[in-house]
Amino acid sequence: MSEQEPKYSRTSRRQAQENVRRSRRKPSKGGELWKKIIAIVFALFVLGFVILGTVFFVYAKSAPTLNVDKLNSSSETTIYDSQGNKIISLGAEKRQTISANQMPSELKDAVTSIEDKRFYKHNGVDPYRIVAATLANITHASAGLQGGSTLDQQLIKLSYFSTKRSDQTLKRKAQEAWLALQLDRQYSKDEILNFYVNKVYMGNGIYGMETAAKYYYGKSLKKLNLAQTALIAGIPNAPSSYNPYASIEYATSRRNDVLLAMYNNEEISKSEYQAAKAQSVKEGLIPQAEQEDTHRSKRAIWADAYLKQVIKDASDKGYDPYSGNLQIYTNVDMDAQEKLYELANSELIGYPDDNLQVAATVVNPNNGKIVAMIGGRNNSDTTYGLNRAVQTNRSTASTAKPLVDYGPAIQYLSWATYHKLSDTAYNYPGTSVAVNDFDHAYKGDMSMQQALIESRNIPAVKTLEKVGIDKSTQFLSKLGFNIKNLHYSNAIGLDASSLQNAAAYAAFANGGTYYQPTYINKIVTANGDVKEYASEGVRAMDRSTSFMITAMLKKVITSSNGTGNLASISGLYQAGKTGTNGYPSDSKVYVPSNSIMDGWFNGYTKNYSISVWTGYDQPYKHFMSDSVARSIPLYLYRDMMTYLSRGVTNSDWTRPSNVYPKRIDGDTYYYLAGSEDPDIISSKIKSVSSVLSSISASSKSSQSSESSSSEESSSESSSTTEPSSSAESSASESSQTSTSTSQPSSASPQPSAPADVPANN
Repeated sequence: MSEQEPKYSRTSRRQAQENVRRSRRKPSKGGELWKKIIAIVFALFVLGFVILGTVFFVYAKSAPTLNVDKLNSSSETTIYDSQGNKIISLGAEKRQTISANQMPSELKDAVTSIEDKRFYKHNGVDPYRIVAATLANITHASAGLQGGSTLDQQLIKLSYFSTKRSDQTLKRKAQEAWLALQLDRQYSKDEILNFYVNKVYMGNGIYGMETAAKYYYGKSLKKLNLAQTALIAGIPNAPSSYNPYASIEYATSRRNDVLLAMYNNEEISKSEYQAAKAQSVKEGLIPQAEQEDTHRSKRAIWADAYLKQVIKDASDKGYDPYSGNLQIYTNVDMDAQEKLYELANSELIGYPDDNLQVAATVVNPNNGKIVAMIGGRNNSDTTYGLNRAVQTNRSTASTAKPLVDYGPAIQYLSWATYHKLSDTAYNYPGTSVAVNDFDHAYKGDMSMQQALIESRNIPAVKTLEKVGIDKSTQFLSKLGFNIKNLHYSNAIGLDASSLQNAAAYAAFANGGTYYQPTYINKIVTANGDVKEYASEGVRAMDRSTSFMITAMLKKVITSSNGTGNLASISGLYQAGKTGTNGYPSDSKVYVPSNSIMDGWFNGYTKNYSISVWTGYDQPYKHFMSDSVARSIPLYLYRDMMTYLSRGVTNSDWTRPSNVYPKRIDGDTYYYLAGSEDPDIISSKIKSVSSVLSSISASSKSSQSSESSSSEESSSESSSTTEPSSSAESSASESSQTSTSTSQPSSASPQPSAPADVPANN
């Protein structure tokens, strides 16, 4: 056995060696696969790097050239009027700068700790920051190219590019990074930080940290304590939230974040951190009410409400008006704006006291451009205060009737303007609550036109019941009103703004097209991109509907018993509607008799639509008399429309071919072709007083004198300041398209105070 053992051993060894050689020649399938995957990934990485590098340099090649003027300039936005004239540059007049050697070291530590703690170590772009931001974006499923910007990149963005979120493209980021690298080569770190400190927006229309220190604390940066310095350093991240006038809570939280960052960055000790954190933000803070607003020009004061909406509109479009370095061209006519401001603050209008407020909006009916706007009176010392033309929705009272009731009745039910309505005792549908007018009287049968002229409430609610809530809501939605739950009480009043009213009535003025009202014409960004804005009209109603509503609203102003007589302008074709909103009958607060909460007038020509509101901000503290509510809005409208209409072509509305006139008792009414309303109302039963007058006239006159009386009444009813339209005149003379009754009529006694107060309000 011992002789065979070596032989067996050699054979085993040979077999083992052969197995090793085979294993080397034929690696495992799993190992081969991993090698291929690694090779592919590496190749893709290299390819991606090459592609990204190529794209980067292509984009970088088209980047702007660094310019010290750009870096030094403030990033304020300039707003222009419709003629391209400057109204205001946001914050430009309030910016105070400091030099690099004047920057306190504590401020440098605060800014770099919270914004870019590796500021003094990187070369303008920080790879570590980019990787960290990328991982954070992935972790939080962020879709934006943001979060990795150094102070250098932030400065470049403020100086050269739009801050609009949608503009944060790969190309923009590449150019931003390229310029940041160039910036770091050409300037020292302190110079770069100094550019940033002088440029950033600090809230309340001010730019630069030195300006902010003096604005909020009344002293320069070098005199601020640690807590105050930390607050100033933290504001640029979100100026509208972190400035102490916006929110003490948010400002305190942000300041504490800055202090913690300084502590973690070993710039301050623990005791310094705790002491500064314990200090109130209010310590040393100048009360906002004591701030002097001396920087605004007269033009900016006149257009305060308009500018407030422009800034909001630009923000809603994705821009940052305070940090975007934008040029915003608006639709405001500054001559008209100055006039509107003058009227709102004029003693000639006859305001009873300084507390009475007004709001007015002027819209071009043909394109939706907002020509002028006033948000209140006696507010020249307030910057971007309450804009009552937009922010205050008060009951529009009877100005709602053409929108909620009669417009839909013509549009969907094809009612004629002489359609018979009954002003008799009536409850809101489905309730036991009575509908009343201010006089608590009933006038019996009357035409839709007469009901609108005299602004009777019961016929209006009855009309809405016939139209239906759904159809009325549909009609309103096409005029810019988003009303989810319309009620029958809305037949005599909506909660809406002057802006909404002016835009809705503009559709009556232009033949039935609704234009979304617009403040901004175009925006030019820092890199020269131009974005234009215009409202595309949407058909809201038939031309026939707008014409027939306008025909009735013209008589609100021109008829002797119309509620809008005070708005009459000699020789001007115009239409309009009054509205006065009374106090609730169950009010728990004492209300003097004949007091009104809200007074309105909406009026228009073919060129302008104006809505005016007047009332008190605290209607249960101050009370407006009935006479004031029925006069102030009309006076302001009349004077403004007179001013606007100077030198402007004055033409009447053209009657559509499918609308026909009908003469009834000396008045002109209209009906739609193919749907002549059989329910004709005669002037003999327009009101109880007119019935009595007719009986009296008949008992004293013969048939011939009755005819003479009829002609006399017709002449009297048509003698107004409104020029008769050619379409109306020619139509009334045509025997083929019009008829006239031969019944006698006489002038009705005129009420001393036209009814217009919804009793349920």
